[in-house]
Parts: sequence; structure tokens; C-alpha cells
Amino acid sequence: MKASAGAKVELSGLCRSYGDNQVVDNVSLTVASGEILALLGPSGCGKTTTLRMIAGLISPSAGEIAIDGSSITALPVHRRNLGMLFQNYALFPHLTVLENVAFGLAMRGLPKAVITERARQALALTRLTGFEDRMPAALSGGQQQRVALARAIVYRPRVLLLDEPFGALDKKLREEMQIELRQLCNELGLTTILVTHDQEEALVLADQIAVMRGGRIEQVDTARAIYERPTSHFVADFIGTSNFLPAEIIGKADGCTVLRAHSGPLFRSTVANELSPGDNVAVVVRPESIRLSQGEGADSMNAVSGKVLRAVFKGQALSIWLDVNGADIVASLPIEALNDINPQPGEPWTAQWSFERTLIVREQ
Repeated sequence: MKASAGAKVELSGLCRSYGDNQVVDNVSLTVASGEILALLGPSGCGKTTTLRMIAGLISPSAGEIAIDGSSITALPVHRRNLGMLFQNYALFPHLTVLENVAFGLAMRGLPKAVITERARQALALTRLTGFEDRMPAALSGGQQQRVALARAIVYRPRVLLLDEPFGALDKKLREEMQIELRQLCNELGLTTILVTHDQEEALVLADQIAVMRGGRIEQVDTARAIYERPTSHFVADFIGTSNFLPAEIIGKADGCTVLRAHSGPLFRSTVANELSPGDNVAVVVRPESIRLSQGEGADSMNAVSGKVLRAVFKGQALSIWLDVNGADIVASLPIEALNDINPQPGEPWTAQWSFERTLIVREQ
């Protein structure tokens, strides 16, 4: 089975309202051919409504949807030629695996030989060869998910839409399916748009991530850039774990920003930003960027001292919380460092981090 190159998808000023409730508000996005884009955000942010408008299941209140430059905004679902996979796999319980995958092709009136060949090819791609005669009830959750995926790609669509497709799977199986799906989409050259509230899933699967909040897009960038260079307090808080230290910018020169925390310490950052002296901001530090040393040592730049509140072992890392002037600071230490570091509750320790890992966002 060979799919044509994925299509370019463009959303321009897309809106959807229900009465006075603006669910999607002026969303504009471009998904390049063959790219995997994740719409990521909390429940109610508008990501599923956006996906369903692309699918044709909901009509936009305003805006345009185009595939390869041609508007599909007014086209019905069956004329958009999009593959769709949702959390509810909706397999027909009375049909075999092969019949489930072939059903949509049969509805399109293709010759029986072509239908069977394409259905078997789709099952081979999803590692279900040998399962053709099984009934859905005899399959595991992961196998049912693969059947639904085979059914979505059997049309040879140029765009694949996924709405929380792994929500019903356990953690280990979900992680395996994420890797398999990425490999399959890359192999077929499918342009893929994924809706998820799971930040880890978005980081694993997506080439680009669009973080949504309140019906709008907060930031669109690569997974690494979203994590390492968040542009807002919300994005920094939603993607991964962050420590936030309220501060004021007191100077900028030669690519360096100097800040004073509201609690007193001075910080320096070499991360580019568009903020100005006098701006109230939040210094953002990821837990894994922090180095710990025993005792008080907060006189140096980019350091705060506090007392250990608790330490939690998480398998590959130890998370340690410090009480710094009444605020919690968490550091995440790799397991290899545990022979040298063993903080105990009540002990004074100092957290320090580099200029390159000192992120700055406007305080919300």
C-alpha cells in the first residue's frame, strides 16, 4: 500500500461559537505536507472542535479550511477524503477484522478484488496480518486500535485526523502505539493532525505542537522549542514541570538580561526575549536544569537557598522540593547523582542553574 504525499492543510481565521460562547476564536494554522501536528491543551480549549471542523463534522462560524490550496470549508464529510480515528473505535461487532476495514471501501462501490487487496495491505501495515477472520470481541484493546487505524488509512487519505486515539489504552501499550503510529505516518507520508491533552504524547508524536487556550493558539513550534523556549506563562506551566520565580527586569545588554527576584536574589539569562527593563516577569526554571549543593549559598547569581521539604523517588530520577521564602522549588536529579546527593527534610540546600537555562515569560 503506497499513499500519495500528504497534503498541506491551512486554517485561516477559523471560528466556532455557540450563542455567546466562542469555542474556537480566530485560529490560523498551516500544517506542511507529511507533517504531524498536535493540537494540545486542557479540556474545553477548543482543540476537538477545531479537529471536527477540519473533518466536516461541525461547520465553522467563520474562516476557511483549505487542503493543498483548495477550500473544503463547504464540502460534506464524505467528499473530503480524510482518514479519521477517534477514541471510540466504533468497530462493527458483527463483522470480522477484514470486513471492518473493508466496509468503507465497499460503500464506495469499489470492485471486490480491489477492496480485499487494499484491506489486507492496510492490515499488514498495522501488523494485523493473520487477524483477518477474528471478531472485534476477540481482540485486545491495542489490536482493536490497530483495526480502527487500518480502517482510517485504507482510503489512502492525504490527511489523517486523530482525536485522543490512545485514551483507552494502558500506559505501556499507549507508549508503544505512539511510536508505531509515528513510524506509520512517516512511512506513508501522511499529514497528521492529532488532538491530545497529554503533553508527553504530543512531545513524542508531533513535529509541531500548537498549544491552545480558551479557543486561541498560544504558541506553535517544534516540540523541543515549545519545551525549551515557551513564550507565555501558560505554555511554560502546561508543557512539563516548571518553577516560577516572580522578578523584574533591571537591565539588558549584549544578549544578556539581568533580573531581580521580588524576594531579592539576582538572576541572569542569555535566552533571547522581547521584554524590556521595568517589566514584571516570571523567571522559569525546569527541575532538570537545577543543580543542588548542601548548605546556604544563594549569594551567587542564579541561586536560591531553602530547606528540604520532601524527596520523592521516581525510578529514573529523584525529585526534591525546597521551601524558598515560602515558595516551593522542585529539582529533578538523575539516578546517577544519588550516590553523591542525599537531601533530608529540614536540611538547608541551595538550588542553582545556568544562564542558558533561565527562561523568562511575561507574568500573567
